[in-house]
Amino acid sequence: MKPDIRWQLLLASAGLALVVMLVSYQVQSAALCTVSLPAAGGTFVEGIVGRPVSLNPLLADPYPVDRELVNLVFDGLVSRDENGQIVPALAEEWSVGEDGLSLTFTLRDGLTWHDGQPVTSADVAFTYGLLQDEAFPGPSSLTDLWKTVQIEQIDERNIRFTLAQPFAPFLEATTRGILPAHILADLDAGELATTPFNNAPLGTGPFMVQPGQDWQSTGRLRLTPNPAYWRDGTQITDIEFRFFPDAQSLLAAFHAGEIHGMNSLSPTLTPQVVAQANTRLFTSVAPRYSGLFFNLSESGAAPLKTKEVRQALAFGLDRDRLVDMTLNGQGIVFDGPYLPGTRYYRADLLTAYHYQPETAAEMLNAAGWVGEGIRNREGIPLSLRLIASDSAESRAVAEELVRQWATIGVEARLDLVAGADGLRQALEDRSFDVALVDVLPTGDPDLYDFWSQEAMVRGHNYSGWNNRRASEALEVGRQLYLPDERAPYYETFLRQYDADLPALTLYEHVTSYALNDIVNEAEIGRVWQPRDRFQTFSSWFLNYRDVTVGCPDGQAS
Repeated sequence: MKPDIRWQLLLASAGLALVVMLVSYQVQSAALCTVSLPAAGGTFVEGIVGRPVSLNPLLADPYPVDRELVNLVFDGLVSRDENGQIVPALAEEWSVGEDGLSLTFTLRDGLTWHDGQPVTSADVAFTYGLLQDEAFPGPSSLTDLWKTVQIEQIDERNIRFTLAQPFAPFLEATTRGILPAHILADLDAGELATTPFNNAPLGTGPFMVQPGQDWQSTGRLRLTPNPAYWRDGTQITDIEFRFFPDAQSLLAAFHAGEIHGMNSLSPTLTPQVVAQANTRLFTSVAPRYSGLFFNLSESGAAPLKTKEVRQALAFGLDRDRLVDMTLNGQGIVFDGPYLPGTRYYRADLLTAYHYQPETAAEMLNAAGWVGEGIRNREGIPLSLRLIASDSAESRAVAEELVRQWATIGVEARLDLVAGADGLRQALEDRSFDVALVDVLPTGDPDLYDFWSQEAMVRGHNYSGWNNRRASEALEVGRQLYLPDERAPYYETFLRQYDADLPALTLYEHVTSYALNDIVNEAEIGRVWQPRDRFQTFSSWFLNYRDVTVGCPDGQAS
C-alpha cells in the first residue's frame, strides 16, 4: 500500500501550527509582568486606653475618649486647623455686628446628616437651645455662656446669635458639634444623658457610626467613612476602635497583631514601641501643657509669697532633664501661658528659666533661706507641699521635681491625689503650696477664667494671683474680635505675668501614634484635634491585589 501523502502533509501542517502557537504564547508571556497594586477593603483597627461613656458632643467634655470619638462623628459651625486657627466647618462664613454683640453664621449649601437629611439652621438652634435649658444634665460651666445668648433663625441657612456683651471667645464655643433636630426634637433636655441616640448617633463628620452595635458590652466600636466627606472614596472599608483598660494591655494587643494602631501613646511606653519591628511612630505637639501653680493666697506657704523664692524654684529645675528622664524626651520645654506656635506666644516678653542652680542658691540666700541640707530661715525649714495626680506620668514628673529641688535645699513633700475630681477639689480648696497640673487651653487666647481677679472666686485662678493690671487687660482683650486689636492687651498681661510668676510652665505635651507597617501610605502630621490623624486616610490601604501588565523593556516575570 502506498503511503497517503495528503495525511502526512496534514499532520505536518498541524504540528507546525502547534509549534508556532506555543512559540507565540511563550513570546507573549515573556512580555508580561505581575505587579501588586493597592486593593480596596479591610478594617483598620485602632486601640485606645479607656472606654467612652456616650457619643454626644454636648456631654463629652469630662471624658477624653468621648472627646476623641465625637470629633470624628460631629462638626461644629467652625473648627480649628492644625495651626489652631478658626476655619469654616458647617458654616461657610460668619460676620460680627458693628456693636460686637451679634454674630451671624451662614451654613454651607447642600449639607446633609449621615442619614441623608438636610442640615439647617434649625439643627443649630436646637443644639444650642439644649444648653440654655435648666434641665440640661451637663456642667454649669458649659451652660452659663449660652443662657445669656439670644438665638434667631433667619432662614434655613442663616442663624444669628446676640450676646449680652462683646465676647470674642464665643467663636470657640461654636466649634462644639451640632445635633440633628429631626431625630431629637421631641427629646427633653433632661433626657439627653440617657437617650439611645448616644450609642448610635448621627452626625455630619468624616465618619459614621455603624448601626446595631453594642460597644458598651463588646468594647469595640466600628465607624464607616462618610461618603459625603470622602468624595473620592477610601481604600479602607471602615475603622474599628477597641477599648483597653490600661496601656500595657493596649501594647500587648499591638504586639500580638490584634490592632493596627495605638492612639495617645504614653511617653513611658515609647521605647518599647520603637524597639518593635514593623512599626512606625508618629509624634506631634499636642495643644496642652503641664505646669506648676504656686499658691499665693493665705493658705499657701509663706516662702512662696516672695517672688525671688518662686524664681529660685524655677531656676533650680532642669526641665530638659525632667522631660528626658520621665517622658523619654516626649515633651517640649517652654515658658509662659501661651503655647509655642500660637499667635500670642511671645518668648521675647518672658524670662527664660534655664537651669541655673547657682542663681537659685543666690536668690534663696538673699531671701534669708540658708544652711546645709534643707534650708531654713530663723529655724523654720523651707518645706513645701507639692500635690499631683496619682497617675504614672504625673507621679514620675512629681518625684523628679522633689529630687531636683532637694539639690538646692528645698524640701517638697509629695501628696498624690486620686482622680481628676480629687485634684480639682484640692485646687479649689487651695490645699497645696505647689500643684502639678495639666492644662488644656482653648484655642482662643482668652485666659480671663485662669488669671483674672474674678477667677480667684469663680474660675481657675487656683494660684490666687491678685493683679489688677493683668485682670483689666484680660477683661478688655476678651471683648475685642480682631487679633491686632487684642494683641496689646495680651502683651500687657504677659508682662505682668512674667513680673510676678504665679505659675511655671514645665513642658508642652507630645502625642505619639504607632502604626503597624501593614498599614500602607499612612502619613500623620500635626494633630490639633483628633480627626487630624486621619487627614490622609483616603490614601491608606491594607491589602494588595496582583495584576498582570506589560513588562518594561528588558524585564519579565
